[in-house]
Amino acid sequence: MSLIETEGLILKSYSLAEADKIVIFLTQSQGLVRGVAKGAKRLKSKYGGSLEPFSITQITYFQKEERELVTIRESELIKSYFESASKPIFLQKFAYVAELLIEFAPPHDPNERLYRMVKVCLETASEIKENLESVVLYFELWLLRLGGYLPDWNKCDNCKRQLNEAEKANLQINFHLLCSNCSKTKSRLIISPIQKQIFNTAQKVSPLKFVDFTKDRLVDVREISFILKKIISNILGKEFVGEKVLVVSS
Repeated sequence: MSLIETEGLILKSYSLAEADKIVIFLTQSQGLVRGVAKGAKRLKSKYGGSLEPFSITQITYFQKEERELVTIRESELIKSYFESASKPIFLQKFAYVAELLIEFAPPHDPNERLYRMVKVCLETASEIKENLESVVLYFELWLLRLGGYLPDWNKCDNCKRQLNEAEKANLQINFHLLCSNCSKTKSRLIISPIQKQIFNTAQKVSPLKFVDFTKDRLVDVREISFILKKIISNILGKEFVGEKVLVVSS
């Protein structure tokens, strides 16, 4: 048995028996972890509000080999987003973010870049009053990029020519782009120059700067997010209705 202390982001919790909770959290040094917090449902629980979703905490837990569930010993609240999470739109968006993290992040597989990206997205969303869709797009794009799934929208998938900033491109079924010379039939989805610019800018700037860049381009943000959700659906074998994940029956 090993004792581990790490910073973590609480993603989800649910009841276990009368007094306990199962908590799913993304950690800075240990990846995605599932643990049991004994007595967490009691009124005078030692955990206080530190196990509420979207809280940043310092967590100490015991981990046994070959057991997926760890035993949470202590949880000290570093920062709470309770006020932000009380807003329906924030709760909707970050419940979706949490669900994707649970699906994508392998258990006990450290990924500090992923943790830092999620944390800064959360901080940005708590600071702004609107344009949460831009923050979610930023998260979706970086989740795919860090996982090695993000298509390259800088070049034609066929001739490999670099696409210039002013040209449109055709979106293929594999979500890569074809230039007009290589596309034999016109695609149902045309990626505009500004959509390519949004796609590439998200990979170069902070979430806050990206929100500012896209503040007057909400339609394009939604169209790119729709495409990224399709990619995510293909990877997970699940579909989305809005930002709710539905399991596809086999």
